[in-house]
Amino acid sequence: MALNFNQFAVEANTFMKEYEQQINLKGETDKASRILSAILHGLREIISTEESFQLLAQLPMFLKAVYVNGWSGRKKRKIKNLTEFIDLVWLLNQPTSLNDFESDEVLENYMKTTFIVLRKYISLGELEDIRTELPKDIKNIVYQNIMF
Repeated sequence: MALNFNQFAVEANTFMKEYEQQINLKGETDKASRILSAILHGLREIISTEESFQLLAQLPMFLKAVYVNGWSGRKKRKIKNLTEFIDLVWLLNQPTSLNDFESDEVLENYMKTTFIVLRKYISLGELEDIRTELPKDIKNIVYQNIMF
């Protein structure tokens, strides 16, 4: 089977344009890419490796690449609440966090929107599996958007 890198690029560009629009950053691809990457990497840091692999199985190639970029397979981090998760995502987006997120509230909205946009690729069952591994107030970010 030959890999069609041009098709991956087309799919990635289409997704990023939609994502930029959804998070109100139309035309700011670099910023939107950093935000998406930091949120996915934050999720990756707190769910189990097994759950990450199940999630990866459902993502298109370009999102798989974003998700695994820099993944070292360390033990998952213990995050107790939304505030700690937000802090983790800020940390993972250094040194551009202040420019990209502006505030915790803005980042929380980006996270909510990210789950809505990713719903296009992730089954409800997989979202529910991921949700079971998250602290209660992070579950709510996924859950309130799970039906969209």
